[in-house]
Amino acid sequence: MIADFRSDTLTIPTREMLNSMMAARVGDDVWEEDPTVIELEKKMAAMFGMEAGLFCPSGTMANQIAIRIHTRQQDEVICDYFSHINHYEAGGPASNSQVSLKLVKTEKGILSANDIVKAINPVDVHFPRSRLVVLENTCNKGGGYSYSLDGLRKIREISIQKDLTIHIDGARIFNATTLQGYSPLEIGGICDSISICLSKGLGCPVGTVLVFKDKEQLFLAKRVRKAFGGGMRQAGYLAAAGLFALENNIARLEKDHRRAKQIGEIISGQGFCEELKEVETNIVLFKSDISSSELIQKLKDKGILVAGMGDEWIRFVTYLGIEDDHIQYFSEVASKIQN
Repeated sequence: MIADFRSDTLTIPTREMLNSMMAARVGDDVWEEDPTVIELEKKMAAMFGMEAGLFCPSGTMANQIAIRIHTRQQDEVICDYFSHINHYEAGGPASNSQVSLKLVKTEKGILSANDIVKAINPVDVHFPRSRLVVLENTCNKGGGYSYSLDGLRKIREISIQKDLTIHIDGARIFNATTLQGYSPLEIGGICDSISICLSKGLGCPVGTVLVFKDKEQLFLAKRVRKAFGGGMRQAGYLAAAGLFALENNIARLEKDHRRAKQIGEIISGQGFCEELKEVETNIVLFKSDISSSELIQKLKDKGILVAGMGDEWIRFVTYLGIEDDHIQYFSEVASKIQN
């Protein structure tokens, strides 16, 4: 058996999703004539109480578009050290928007209102202008942790007082809503834009929808998407997968969370486990007293594929392609690994 826990980006469309994709009505999206793309953008915007949406090829592009339209050159973006825009977007804020990042290091990748207040620069020619706050919900590198609604509301209050804009990197936003019990509408009322990934827990092959509170930003975002090479033609085949996922794959995220907790319980009972982060959603992070590279290879030799997160941490991720028998197989393999 092969059990691939490396990432929830490894999902492949189900037969039902493929059928919906093949049946999609399409047109040229750059000409704004693809009816399925338009339907997905409108549906996603309405779900989060936003005025407009833009279908993008990836979450990275959606985040970078948001940074570009919310900032000017020499501005500064406040984010957690663990943020995706810091670690995994190839220096995009600097190269695409000529802005710097103010990195705040927290234990879980979750910023507080107080963290943000402390990170705001004084109004002084020596400092970049603090302009945008980016919150990753859930935070991948932090361990899949999510923001509470109260925490988000306090951040919103600060943003209003300090004239800051808020963008949410919602790569796993539905994992957060599933765990926390708040609604997309409540999230949308707190920020100015959200990037909503379809190709992780929702099981789509490609795509992220960037939604905006201000409809006037849509034209700017389309121009930036075009400059980034993100204009697509008959993208409705991909958008149809998103529409299917919104109807069928959100409720099932609870299964991913349950299976991740089971993995955490298995790991905590093994002699090789040195430290395990509390499991909240679909991400499991732990340290081993065996070198991470050695343990990853031992697992790989038995058909268990996992990802290294830096030099110390090892990550398991649950998603649509992981079933209970994969968890059972991992349990059997883990019990036989020697320190």
